[in-house]
Amino acid sequence: MRLPAGSRIHRHSTMDGGIPGVTTMTAKATYRFAAIGATWEIVTERPLGAALRDEIQSRIAHFDHTYSRFRPDSLVSRIAEAPRGGRFTFPDDAVALFDLYDRLAVATGGAMDPLIGRRLESLGYDPVYSLRPVPQSETALRRPSWTRDVVRDGTTIVTGGPLTIDVGAAGKGLLVDLVTGLLSGAGISSCVVDASGDLRHHGPEGIRVGLEHPDDPRLVIGTIRLHGQALCASAINRRAWGAGLHHILDARTGEPVRDVVATWAIADDTMTADALATALFFTPPSRLTPTFRFCFVRVFADGRAERCGDLDGELFTPDSVKES
Repeated sequence: MRLPAGSRIHRHSTMDGGIPGVTTMTAKATYRFAAIGATWEIVTERPLGAALRDEIQSRIAHFDHTYSRFRPDSLVSRIAEAPRGGRFTFPDDAVALFDLYDRLAVATGGAMDPLIGRRLESLGYDPVYSLRPVPQSETALRRPSWTRDVVRDGTTIVTGGPLTIDVGAAGKGLLVDLVTGLLSGAGISSCVVDASGDLRHHGPEGIRVGLEHPDDPRLVIGTIRLHGQALCASAINRRAWGAGLHHILDARTGEPVRDVVATWAIADDTMTADALATALFFTPPSRLTPTFRFCFVRVFADGRAERCGDLDGELFTPDSVKES
């Protein structure tokens, strides 16, 4: 994909699978930190007090202790190590998260499934980051299914054996929403919460966000205007560790996707935008719009770009196609 001269330069890098953008916002303070494998940046009109910063860190730590498959003491790890399964109760925020996965399982025809975790580990994206795939002959077992192998009642799930849950497709987005809620509850009237590309804007003034070029982080392929919305991004080259090996898997096949290389989704909340940025890798937007309200941009391996017709922004590539 060739970009015109004058494309805006991206101002910071990312630690994980997101593609952060270029934001413009009148602000007086920025709070930066690393958590859950991501670089966080919270931009506000005034500096955050120590008590609020501690509350944010505590909320993130509690979330990580519940959902991280990379720490042995998490609830998710206990589920993965339960030989006969069991009954497990999650925090209240799991209701919205699991409801979303229920809808995604239907809308994507089973391509998105939080039980993809075991397959990710077999490909080398495991808790110790071995990045060494296990030969297929050792992992050619029946792939578990969220709709078949889990019984759910609100925040409680019942399993019949060890299952590896990975909520990476929507979990960080949910956490961004929770942190944004803490800021709003503390009287912060204007903020941007950016967790390495999962971004939520709150406040009376909109912002402009650049879409990072999937092949060159110094460039952007376009800009989007956000006003009280969320923007999430994903790309196959952000967590890749070998030829054709990356973190975005189609749960129906257990294999990494190939045709789409980068996506952006805009929605009213970050959890939904985060999930849809993943769903767009293997599901046509037309299959998602009956269930979800969102806008999108996605880039294909051949350099083409596709966007929703009412996108509040512009793409700089001449190869973009609008979808109504």
